[in-house]
Amino acid sequence: MNRRDAIGRVALLLGGTVIGAEFFLSGCKPGVASVQDLFDQDHVAFLNEVAETILPKTKTPGAKEAKVGQFMGVMVRDCYTADDQKIFLDGLKKLDEATDKKFSVKFMGADVKQRTAILADLDKEQAAYNKTKKKEDPNHYYTMIKQLTLLGYFTSEVGCTQALRYLPVPGKFDGNYPYKKGDKAWALA
Repeated sequence: MNRRDAIGRVALLLGGTVIGAEFFLSGCKPGVASVQDLFDQDHVAFLNEVAETILPKTKTPGAKEAKVGQFMGVMVRDCYTADDQKIFLDGLKKLDEATDKKFSVKFMGADVKQRTAILADLDKEQAAYNKTKKKEDPNHYYTMIKQLTLLGYFTSEVGCTQALRYLPVPGKFDGNYPYKKGDKAWALA
C-alpha cells in the first residue's frame, strides 16, 4: 500500500481530511533533528497512553503495542507546520491540565475511566470547534491527536495484520467474496 492510499483510507475512516495530509502526500521532509528534539521519552509515553485510551487492547493489540506514540512524534516533527507543531505540543499540556482540573490528577495518573471521560469531553469539544471552524482558524489539538492515532495504528504492522483482515499476496479479484456481519475490514498490501 502506498502512502497516498493509506492517507485516503484513514481520511475515510475519519470522515474527512487529515491535518497535514499535503505534507504526508508530498513526502514528509525529515529534518536532521531527532524525535527527542520535540518529544522526549515522557512525551512519547504520554502519547502512547492517550492513543491506548482511544484504541485500547481488546482481542487485538492496542495502540501502545503499535508504538503509536513514537509514530505521532515523528509525524508531528516531520510533517506538521511549525504552527501545527506548537498547537499539538500546547495541546498535550492542555490535556494534562483538563484532566487535573476535572479529576485532580494528571493524565498519566488517571485511571482508565477518567482518561476515557476526559477524551470523550475533548472529542465533543473538537467536534463543536470543527463545525464552526473557518479555513484560516487553527486546527484543534485533539483532532490532530485522534487522526494521528488512527493513522499510526491502522498503517502499522499490528493494525494491518491483527486488527484488520490481511492478505499479503492477493490473488484474483473476487467481487463476490463472502462477508459476514462482524468480520474485520480488509487491509491491502
